[in-house]
Amino acid sequence: MRNSNFGAFVKKETLHILRDVRTMMIVLLIPVILMILFGFAISTEVNNLNVAVVAPDRTETVRKSVERLVNNSYFTFKGYISQDEIDSKLRSSEVDAVVVFEHDFDKIMMEHQLGIETKPAMQFIFDASNTNVASAGTVYLQSVMMNDISQQSLFEMRLLYNPQMKSAYNFVPGIMGLIFILICAMMTSVSIVREKEIGTMEVLLVSPVSPMKIVFAKMIPYFVISCINLATILLISHFILDVPMSGNLLNIIVLSVTYLFLSLALGLFVSSISTSQVMALLISAMVMLLPMMMLSGMVFPLENLPLAIKPLTYIVPARWYIEAIRKLMIMGTPFMAVIKEFIILIVMTLILLLVSIKLFKDKLE
Repeated sequence: MRNSNFGAFVKKETLHILRDVRTMMIVLLIPVILMILFGFAISTEVNNLNVAVVAPDRTETVRKSVERLVNNSYFTFKGYISQDEIDSKLRSSEVDAVVVFEHDFDKIMMEHQLGIETKPAMQFIFDASNTNVASAGTVYLQSVMMNDISQQSLFEMRLLYNPQMKSAYNFVPGIMGLIFILICAMMTSVSIVREKEIGTMEVLLVSPVSPMKIVFAKMIPYFVISCINLATILLISHFILDVPMSGNLLNIIVLSVTYLFLSLALGLFVSSISTSQVMALLISAMVMLLPMMMLSGMVFPLENLPLAIKPLTYIVPARWYIEAIRKLMIMGTPFMAVIKEFIILIVMTLILLLVSIKLFKDKLE
């Protein structure tokens, strides 16, 4: 009898959500919009980098290297300039980078091949006022300009897992961690608090179903919707944004479903400390959203954070999910490679559930 009552509450909450067109648009369309926005509109890739060349001796080797630059879609060749023009061209923003072939370039390369220590054969000079352009451009130029002479220059550079440096490879795992927190935590917390705010929670509590089952009945529809979002996001990522699914799909799903449970537990926690929908929204959007973006590695590398702030990243759930999902999706690692992150997510889920249930029961009493 109690199980049938519990099922009736799940059905009631599901119908309530389906009838609310605005809620359905938020939970189903916002993830799609965010994925497309971050995948296409927001990009850290370097395209159309304006490059000039200084080449005192335009030998066959130099000409081949310059031809590779001209034929590469990432660069716009701005012609040959003299050594004295480098500073003025960079200051005026006519060029973003200058490739300098040293005088007697072929001779220097021959000496390198013979093991004779000499000066560098080539220089890359960047306008580093834009650090994204400078850092990514350096990698691109090295990979392009050194290709013909890699054996002579005694080194070879390889870019693993993301050879084209596509920003979608970085943003997609990050936005997945963000979306699930927004949908599961924010919508769940607001839904529960709304019942308390308008006074219908007291009506529900007199039913034969226990209070916690009522709360979990309200969470189940959002979990199902989040699973739909997960499927949508994975399809968009792979077939529209060309993000690879290098790892086992089942591993990706298991990790993501675990993170969904954690997000639901977080939503329950927010609802247990909130007295109004506005408060729940503020906690979800301001207290959770900003740390998720700033301290999860989604936008900024965690290695670059100050030492005083780094410890805060350990309590951000999205950090562990994003690290793990990148390894599974992009690098194609086995599940054992992310077992640490997986266990941390489970522990966080259990802690949030226990604390939330305790706080919720205390409020009911």
